[in-house]
Amino acid sequence: MPLATYKDLCIDAVDVPTLGRFWADALALDLELHDDGDAKLTGATDRDTIWLNAVPEPVTVKQRVHLDVFARHVDDVLALGAVPEDLASFPWKVLRDPEGGELCVFEREELSERRLMEVVVDCADPDPITTWWADLLGGVRRDDEQGRFSWVEDIPDAPFESLVFVPVPEPKTVKNRIHLDLFADAPGGVDALVAAGATVLRAEDDEIGWTVLADPIGNEFCALVR
Repeated sequence: MPLATYKDLCIDAVDVPTLGRFWADALALDLELHDDGDAKLTGATDRDTIWLNAVPEPVTVKQRVHLDVFARHVDDVLALGAVPEDLASFPWKVLRDPEGGELCVFEREELSERRLMEVVVDCADPDPITTWWADLLGGVRRDDEQGRFSWVEDIPDAPFESLVFVPVPEPKTVKNRIHLDLFADAPGGVDALVAAGATVLRAEDDEIGWTVLADPIGNEFCALVR
């Protein structure tokens, strides 16, 4: 039995209305602005939900977590307010969103209802952390034949194809601006996640109804008990 189930995705933003509109249009979702300064992107099902959380810190370093998206043409995403980073080196196009966060665009002539392709995580060594997340979420681990990266696919309830782990030389230095929210479904709830190797960063309290954790290599995620 998986220890957790995918709930939704969260993106930090300094300018929530601007970044929220960008991601709503890029992912074909609806934007709801909230009085508390946050925003919610909604789609056909609850699992398509993405939260925009207001933060004071701007993007200062390369994001260790970024989104890959589908589009008919990269110009469609550039027209929404992205800027080009690298349009020639890869089969995909590397852009920056209106706040400077990286994203990759995969062009397709035919688009499905869902535009979010995958969530990509930088790490020192993909091998152990890919297995950890596959076990946590009940997904299937896969490895690139050339050993360049690993990923988890067939994640129950996830509105994207895979969670990808790519090796990079630089260490994690700041809080990730993109993270997953999960339901802690296994017996023991959050304690089961901690026993599996997660670390509690902030326990549920009077202000928040969830627990903030980090995976074994420091990537933040939140867990709720239902």
